[in-house]
Amino acid sequence: MRYQITGKQIDVGEALQTHVKTELDAMLGKYAGRPTDATVVFSKSAHEFVCETVVHLSTGLNASAKAHATEIYSAFDACCEKMDKQLRRYKRRLKDHHKDRTEPVELFGASSYILASEVDTHDDEPESLQPIIVAEMETTIPSLTVGEAVMQMELAGLPVLVFRNDKKDGVNVVYRREDGNIGWIDP
Repeated sequence: MRYQITGKQIDVGEALQTHVKTELDAMLGKYAGRPTDATVVFSKSAHEFVCETVVHLSTGLNASAKAHATEIYSAFDACCEKMDKQLRRYKRRLKDHHKDRTEPVELFGASSYILASEVDTHDDEPESLQPIIVAEMETTIPSLTVGEAVMQMELAGLPVLVFRNDKKDGVNVVYRREDGNIGWIDP
């Protein structure tokens, strides 16, 4: 498994890197059969250390967790505990959904745009109704079943996930509703 352990304006020493690798190996060995790589980022927010961890599984799913504490080791341990809890909850679902999947999730390229939000203090009409594009990026859209998409959204802690439906070959969206339930858009 590949590790990328970095710090934002923090020096991450060898002892911390060894601790991260040992703990992640032990935790992922219990639940996720084949993790491919892990990204761990440490940063400082006021007086607390923040640890963000994302683990990519060979099935194409991602698990992510974020925690903060007054000590850097405690921040990582709390983050690792959150990820452990996520994977423990979804262990049965991971096994059930991927029992029949023999190959990794297929990813398709797509464009992603960030549009400027215009704060208009005047009641006048804007000059143009075309939005201003601030950034244009490449992204990927996974090919999943609806159950896998809901699981991926929950594991990654995302509010919305766009995916290509394996069953119908169309682009679908799952999202978390305000009432806490999951919505599914199938055009």
